Amino acid sequence: MELRHHKFKRITIDPEKCLGKPCIRGLRIPVASTLTYLSAGMTVDEILSEFLELER
Repeated sequence: MELRHHKFKRITIDPEKCLGKPCIRGLRIPVASTLTYLSAGMTVDEILSEFLELER
């Protein structure tokens, strides 16, 4: 069963995906991973080019 975050509609939580970690729009892209990429210095455009399923 997929749950949506109460404040951020694009964040979903599903125990069947990524060990229940919050993901972006039901994809297998954990929110924590994208935040790690940003904190490491990747730009939004670089992240979007790596993950074609994401949108700005």
